[in-house]
Amino acid sequence: MLSADLDRSDMALRVLYVDDDDDIRDVVKIALSLDLDISALFLPSGRSALEAVVDFRPHIILLDVMMPAMDGPTTFAHLRQREDGASTPVVFVTARTQEREVERLLALGAVGVIAKPFDPMTLAAQVRAFMPGAA
Repeated sequence: MLSADLDRSDMALRVLYVDDDDDIRDVVKIALSLDLDISALFLPSGRSALEAVVDFRPHIILLDVMMPAMDGPTTFAHLRQREDGASTPVVFVTARTQEREVERLLALGAVGVIAKPFDPMTLAAQVRAFMPGAA
């Protein structure tokens, strides 16, 4: 089921989180809700993310790397081919954080990688740190 917190101000940082694992999406939902200036949409697949980008217009996208049907890197490639997703910063979220894997993901054009497991208490700050112009 799609869920969004669209009641927040239009000035909120819009975060699109894509992960096929329901439990991880729930943890991220709670973690991001700690920042009252974040409005987030949580989706279970790359395909649903590609559809949602048009209306949600995220400021940043967090993509799980390993998902069935369309993995994170494939979703990222599709986003980059579209006008509505070409310049949106993308951060991969993955348990595979060996240096070589991180370098590969960054070489695709991602602005960063967040390691799973992550600290839910600092996740919102991590996301904000990847935004263009962040200190």
